[in-house]
Amino acid sequence: MELKLANWWETLPNGKILCTLCPRYCTIGNGQKGFCYIRENIDNKLYSTGYGHPTGFAVDPIEKKPLNHFLPGTGVLSFGTAGCNLGCKFCQNWTMSKAKLDETYSVNASPEDVVQLAIKYNTPSIAYTYNDPTIFGEYVIDISKLAREEGIKSVMVTAGYIDKNARKDVYKYIDAANVDLKAFSETFYHKLTFSHLNPVLDTLKWLKNETDIWFEITTLLIPDENDSPDEIRQMCDWILENLGDEIPLHFTAFHPDFKMLDKPRTPASTLNTARSIALKAGIKYCYVGNVFNREGQTTYCPNCGEALIIRDWHSVETNKLTDGKCYKCGTKIAGVF
Repeated sequence: MELKLANWWETLPNGKILCTLCPRYCTIGNGQKGFCYIRENIDNKLYSTGYGHPTGFAVDPIEKKPLNHFLPGTGVLSFGTAGCNLGCKFCQNWTMSKAKLDETYSVNASPEDVVQLAIKYNTPSIAYTYNDPTIFGEYVIDISKLAREEGIKSVMVTAGYIDKNARKDVYKYIDAANVDLKAFSETFYHKLTFSHLNPVLDTLKWLKNETDIWFEITTLLIPDENDSPDEIRQMCDWILENLGDEIPLHFTAFHPDFKMLDKPRTPASTLNTARSIALKAGIKYCYVGNVFNREGQTTYCPNCGEALIIRDWHSVETNKLTDGKCYKCGTKIAGVF
């Protein structure tokens, strides 16, 4: 597959290239790569070297993304590439996100190939995931456009760290997203992810106010880093004020990985406390993940309290929704069902 000329860049007066895909705004000299490893200046043009080179495919339950209010119980064709535009010290997929293309096994797959795989395995949606799909935005656009023509939906699993102009292009044919809101403090973002909080908050507000994309939010709770009740309360208040009370929120358990091997696993009690804070604040749908917790993974009717979608880890045991409504009281449940 020939090299794909990148979108979202300009040549600076000093001859270097400015990449405008994400708020990192890398300046890239000839023969160099951006922070993400897969946007490269070759002969003074920027190329997306991850285009057409996924690191393999899997069919996952949609609940693994995690999305609990988008086609529950269905499979999703999932893939990523090498590289990432964040530098999370706690990355759970670091073998891919911190790898360069020549260091990791990748396959060749055109956008048509990816869509045909989804058709072959009968998955109603495709997820751009594992590393952050922002960095292979050109590939996302071409696949999601073809997928929509075939009636297949597209899902972004992302940190939401993307430039305001680029996101209009990248998300044009996207149907759902799970956005990692990694913490609710600039200190955390700066120290532990090498990025900033405000662009992520801006992406969330944009998704809510300017698109029809269904989205959910995930926060990985790391002991003593972003799990204080005060920070969780502030985050929930911001969500309620800016996004409303119907955006599902997932608190997931951390396990020691990559450059944070010194931290313990997240206690179940921390997840339960966070969920309790969210529900008390007024968020209607809050879940816990990466642990076994039947109650914390069940979707309840916010009106009558009836258990509607009962999950066991990532599998749906019972779905009592009727046309997207509570079978008991008729309350409409937010989501795509």
